[in-house]
Amino acid sequence: MARTVWDSTVGKKTVMAVSGLIMLLYLVAHMIGNLKIYFGAGEFNHYAHWLRTVGEPFMHYEWTLWLIRVVLVVAVAAHAVSALQLSRRDIKARPTRYVHARPRASYATRTMRWGGVILGLFIVWHILDLTTGTVHSGGFQEGHPYQNVVDTFSTWYGDVIYIVAMLALGLHIRHGFWSAAQTLGAGSRRRDRALKTVANVLALLLTAGFIAVPVGVMTGVVS
Repeated sequence: MARTVWDSTVGKKTVMAVSGLIMLLYLVAHMIGNLKIYFGAGEFNHYAHWLRTVGEPFMHYEWTLWLIRVVLVVAVAAHAVSALQLSRRDIKARPTRYVHARPRASYATRTMRWGGVILGLFIVWHILDLTTGTVHSGGFQEGHPYQNVVDTFSTWYGDVIYIVAMLALGLHIRHGFWSAAQTLGAGSRRRDRALKTVANVLALLLTAGFIAVPVGVMTGVVS
């Protein structure tokens, strides 16, 4: 049954919707945590340490954090694979262009695929920058996330990469949230306007919330 569901277009769209909502919940929590940087190094570093001790003593040090990471990796992989296979299926079903022009889609809809690629590349860079410190500028300091974040956004390329990725994220959420609602049966003619409003508000808040961190460093509010 699981294989039958996965092989169907509806099944793949459902996997995309559920995995997307899982990532959206994480992004909301992640954005709120990031904004703690405005309360100073002490509180931000304490928050980062707390993430590693959640669930103690029942959970060992960092177990909860690694559990969250595993869930996110599975969600990202499922989302990406579903999107790729659906895209290939769509191209295979219609290998030639339509004779008559189709109605012009929104900018967010037309950039969903490229947005996904940008976000995928950003996730790799973000991990190598602030988790492993492999590509970090200014000397990565284990256990000092506040200083690491300030170092990253003290470089022009760190700001550009992050802001471009967050703009792509906003467009992705704007279309993806509404699309997921339709897939999961939450959409209707009466609720479409409300769902689109929620999608727009979520996209705007998350984009602004994430971009507020590099802006704070660039303007000297966070230093």
